[in-house]
Amino acid sequence: MHDISSPRFARIVGTGSALPERSVSNAELVAELAERGIETSDDWIVERTGIRNRYLASGDETTATLGAQAGQRALDAAGRTAADVDLLIVATSTPDQIFPSTACLIQRELGAFGGAAFDVQAVCAGFVYALATADSMIRSGLARCALVIGAETFSTILDWSDRTSCVLFGDGAGAVVLVADQLPGILSTALHADGRHASILCTTGSIRRGEIVGHPFLKMDGQAVFKLAVTVLDSVAREVLDKAGMAVEDLDWLIPHQANIRILQATGRRLGIDSGRVIVTLDRHANTSAASVPLAFDVAVREGRIQSAQHVLLQGVGGGFAWGAVLLRF
Repeated sequence: MHDISSPRFARIVGTGSALPERSVSNAELVAELAERGIETSDDWIVERTGIRNRYLASGDETTATLGAQAGQRALDAAGRTAADVDLLIVATSTPDQIFPSTACLIQRELGAFGGAAFDVQAVCAGFVYALATADSMIRSGLARCALVIGAETFSTILDWSDRTSCVLFGDGAGAVVLVADQLPGILSTALHADGRHASILCTTGSIRRGEIVGHPFLKMDGQAVFKLAVTVLDSVAREVLDKAGMAVEDLDWLIPHQANIRILQATGRRLGIDSGRVIVTLDRHANTSAASVPLAFDVAVREGRIQSAQHVLLQGVGGGFAWGAVLLRF
């Protein structure tokens, strides 16, 4: 039983990510869609989304295998082993099976047995939800070393005849290792949802009595999502900064959910953050849902942009409608 008598904080000590082998440029995707009678262009995709490339899973690449690869790389970066992990949380909307959880499948793959393992389903806000949950469990003394993963294979739920949605998404995984520390790493968190907007971004299909019931593919009202996302990302950013007694000017980096370049730009403008301080990997990965924030985080760390002791604001927003933010000192 862990000692909870002394103050405890949570700090990120390692990041990792994983992508499928198959990289698909806009030109390649446009050609594939043309064979199916779907007309689009590289210019159309870039202008409306900012996306130039994505990775698509195939063969034996699954949400669990991608998540396990990202998790192992995060553990390696942190100098930890699977035996150190006593909490494993996976954010995903594309699990490999109904149950057991993707977290348990990844736990088996990594050999991180014995600690708690479960999934969080908050779509594109999932990683932020999972990270805030792990932070709370470490602060309470229920865990000392958490592996938090966002992993998705969104290509499996896309309607490839709908050019407004199928060009937006990619597959991948990102992960962080969070440990108990006497110095604060996670400074503040905020999570919200409003189920009244559930219909603007959803996949309503389910399996009942051996049959698929409802629509099996992603459906999205792009304009409604844009308007709501920009509003809530602005408000939740100010909320976590206020909780920590910080101002926008104190931020070194903003990592929003990588959904659409217009949403990222609008969020930065509303907050008054220079575009050079907004991490963008959307162009190379597309929207990887719950994986997008940890993927972008890992890329920025490994490229040397995010440095020790810098302040980073992570934001997620997605179906539910769910949103949240985590403010941290790296």
